[in-house]
Amino acid sequence: MRVEGKEEPSSSNLSTLNLQPPASLALPAPLAQETSRLARENNLYLGTSSWKYEGWLGQIYDAQRYLTRGKISTRRFETECLEEYADTFPTVCVDAGYYRFPSDKFLAGLCTQVPDHFRLSYKVTDEITVKKFPQLDRFGHRAGSENENFLKAKLFIDAFLGPLSPHREKTGVLIFEFSVFYPTHFERLRDFIAALDAFLGQLPTNWQYGVEVRNAKLLRPEYFDVLHAHNVAHVFNSWTKMPPVEEQIAMPGAFTADFFAARFLLRPGRAYQQAVDRFQPYSETKEKNPEARAAIKALIKRGTAAPTPRPSYVFVNNRLEGNSPNTIAAALDLPVDRDVPSR
Repeated sequence: MRVEGKEEPSSSNLSTLNLQPPASLALPAPLAQETSRLARENNLYLGTSSWKYEGWLGQIYDAQRYLTRGKISTRRFETECLEEYADTFPTVCVDAGYYRFPSDKFLAGLCTQVPDHFRLSYKVTDEITVKKFPQLDRFGHRAGSENENFLKAKLFIDAFLGPLSPHREKTGVLIFEFSVFYPTHFERLRDFIAALDAFLGQLPTNWQYGVEVRNAKLLRPEYFDVLHAHNVAHVFNSWTKMPPVEEQIAMPGAFTADFFAARFLLRPGRAYQQAVDRFQPYSETKEKNPEARAAIKALIKRGTAAPTPRPSYVFVNNRLEGNSPNTIAAALDLPVDRDVPSR
């Protein structure tokens, strides 16, 4: 399975990674206790965006589990580490869902590795959320052309919800991530809001949905009102050109559903590739983000003070500070492995 292509372990680098014994794993026990308690008692699920990071070996993952003939097996790590991840966190955001519709085999492979109380959240396939295909090789002859399947409810129901249905009890929030819209996509942003309204109105209501946008100008009453009308969460997101999450959660009407969801991805103002170059291989915190940590704490405080009727979710990406398990531990006031001073 390929998750956000650039970060998959390869046989050339896995063999040189941390082979510390299980006793050296610094975070899992206290972190697992606290994330489990929040999920159990407060319906609040904390986890990461993706999970197959070789930089977490010796921290979250016991390298000894993936040894074959004295070396770490790439295949074994990639296919089995979700089971060990689930020992520490009660949820994960499956970013791979964005790149293709999920197959029965793919979903079964995930769900068999996690316990019944675990929740797999998914980014919805870009076949539904891209208005015009970017000029990227993976889109082939469709690059640069309009997407005829943009916001096609029937396709989403058949090709995404259909395969997920047998795994409903282990499914968390389904996130519709919309990239930045330009005038070539929508002359007026309110046209997107109207299209979104029509789309959401066609969906089955017994799933949890979230909408994540990358146009700051969309964060206005008309957008929040549409989400509220359909009981769909605005996904608070820390991203290059979005307001900090602290500002988003303070906006009137921003909590639009009977649960909330947030994804802490990048420091505002930083480009994706800059974060990749700075933070790989994601084995330690390289830069504290006090504002993001404060926002995570604020969401935890909100979720514990008034638990939501349906599960709420907070996901943290390695590209925020360098190591997402550390970021979550710090937000929970737990000891942090290999942290750095604030900047």
